[in-house]
Amino acid sequence: MTSSQTARQENGVHYFRQGWTLISLPGIRRFVILPLAVNVVLMGGAFWWLFTKLGEWIPAMMSKVPAWLSWLDYLVWPIVVLSVLLVFSYFFSTIANWIAAPFSGLLAEQLEARLTGKPLPDSGIWDIMKDLPRIMKREWQKLAYYLPRAVLLFALYFIPVIGQTIAPVLWFFFSAWMVVIQYCDYPFDNHKVSFADMRRSLGSNKIDNMQFGSLVSLFTMIPVLNLVILPVAVCGATAMWCDRYRVVYVKNNIDVNTTRK
Repeated sequence: MTSSQTARQENGVHYFRQGWTLISLPGIRRFVILPLAVNVVLMGGAFWWLFTKLGEWIPAMMSKVPAWLSWLDYLVWPIVVLSVLLVFSYFFSTIANWIAAPFSGLLAEQLEARLTGKPLPDSGIWDIMKDLPRIMKREWQKLAYYLPRAVLLFALYFIPVIGQTIAPVLWFFFSAWMVVIQYCDYPFDNHKVSFADMRRSLGSNKIDNMQFGSLVSLFTMIPVLNLVILPVAVCGATAMWCDRYRVVYVKNNIDVNTTRK
């Protein structure tokens, strides 16, 4: 761990790179397996199906472009493809995160103990089962925050020109912000920090956090790499929590949640 003063100067790119390193730490690898397995099965199958359908969907979406903008096809086409990938990857990564949430929380808990030098929590399957109601409630809070904003952005896709140009850009930045909320929530929730307090804390470092979220979003769209991005993002977000936010919520730097309740 770096010192608190130095760590606060690190940007989102640093924590994204760190996530790739942390997933291979001895003693941590076994906690990576379950969220990794969920992501491989779900995202692998989903992207295989997507690429069998792109040949139908892209021409249909391009037909919505006004005739007077047909000369911009070479610019609009890649934006449309990116838009489909963004919506699709976020949708299925959200499902994967719901399924893997208990195991991602356990990974964040174990990694935090490793990074801070605190004794490892004695968490087992029974502890995870007892935590399921709280974990699922938190996932519902994230969904309630996400849905109205996503519906508004999705509606923009049906507006000519805006739907093929501006909407994908807005969706990308919104997805990046939701990625930050999704993965940073695991260490925050392990310490029973409220959803509202977490969002306020993340908003205080929005530029750095958006760097992290943007990189995770991009890698979620890349075949093969997107299969391992879930545990990488959890580890990177946990490192960010330890460096930037933990001292605010764990008074006197003493972990009051070393075991699951």
